Amino acid sequence: MGLISDAGKALALVRRALRARAATRDVRSRLARRAPAPTAHFRVAVYFADGEVNMYQLRQWYRPLQHLARTWPVVVLSRSATGAQALLADDALPVAFVPTVRDLEDYVASQDIRVVLYVNQNTRNFQMFRYGRRWHVFINHGESDKMYMTTNQFKAYDYALVAGDAARERLSRVLWDYDIDQRTIEIGRPQADYYAGDLPYTPDERTVVLYAPTWEGDRPSAHYGSIRTHGEALAQSILASPAHRLIYRPHPRSGVVDAEYGAANERIIAAIAAANAVDPTAQHVYDARPELGWQLAAADVAVVDISAMVYDRLAADKPLMVTRPVDPEALIDTHGYLSQAEWLTADGAPRIVDEAARLLSDPESVSALDGWVRRYFGDTSPGAATARFEGAIRVLMERWEYWHLASTGADDESADAAEAAELDDE
Repeated sequence: MGLISDAGKALALVRRALRARAATRDVRSRLARRAPAPTAHFRVAVYFADGEVNMYQLRQWYRPLQHLARTWPVVVLSRSATGAQALLADDALPVAFVPTVRDLEDYVASQDIRVVLYVNQNTRNFQMFRYGRRWHVFINHGESDKMYMTTNQFKAYDYALVAGDAARERLSRVLWDYDIDQRTIEIGRPQADYYAGDLPYTPDERTVVLYAPTWEGDRPSAHYGSIRTHGEALAQSILASPAHRLIYRPHPRSGVVDAEYGAANERIIAAIAAANAVDPTAQHVYDARPELGWQLAAADVAVVDISAMVYDRLAADKPLMVTRPVDPEALIDTHGYLSQAEWLTADGAPRIVDEAARLLSDPESVSALDGWVRRYFGDTSPGAATARFEGAIRVLMERWEYWHLASTGADDESADAAEAAELDDE
């Protein structure tokens, strides 16, 4: 049995290597057909070492980064061939494919990159940290109360752009000897300024419910995914109601660890197709598109797992419910919004239609939600977060200029001293 298992793993590794090789050839071919970027052009880089499977972390930043690029040119430094493939297909931002350290070194030397942004904690980020005389800034791929949001890895970056007061309080509770005031800058949720897009259905009188579960997690403490415990009953209830429309947006990694979790996901997708076949006017939606925004703005009620989606929806300032994990080992931060969230238990999932009606008609819930929105994101008026994000980058550019001039002055003084010493020797 062990030999069969080892052979299977070896075959998987070979297939993965072949896919990576083919992807590398494809990326290099595509880039060769494009005009090369001018030297010393880009001021901001987004470092992305992940493959296609984690592209959701970067895609949500496309619109804010495109707007930022009007002032400071932005390039994505892609270390993975499949990630670079996806980036080139999206064609949202300029891409530099730098799979090796030498590639990365040569490209950095050819540009004038002053701020490097990071959307996740990939261990290969460390390979970029070696470059000094530029700011390394963690911008994350979402706001949440997960333990990920208080990792000690924050200390590896020069700065972190955080959403608001809740993020600063969270870091203060957990990190020792971390200067919150100096190393964090509040920007809100810039993505919320772009919560828009074409609806895949025609709006009508139906109440729209967004169900956006996360993946199953790779350890008990992160077992937040609800597809197996809540999802099927929730979906069946909404699909059976002539007064409701379901938007189902599962995490792209659903089922990568637990095959049964993935099977439950497929059953929900099939149920949506079946319901639409019976009643085409229902226009239920299975949403696997990369764009995130219109779902959060269009849904009357959102049901999400403990994930960044909680806070993406908060930024929209609209009603939401959070699924309560069934696994008792799943960690829940009770200091923030989750201490007073509108919870949906597994037992309550079949009654989601009634729960949604209650939430929509409860003024106290609406008032409480407004308070949490201000605590997590500050001013959520249109354009406010984008202005704060770009203001933060402007401050970092000004600090870069200050330190650059200071270090250049020091170098000039050293050169003058050395020249004077040589003249004295003569």
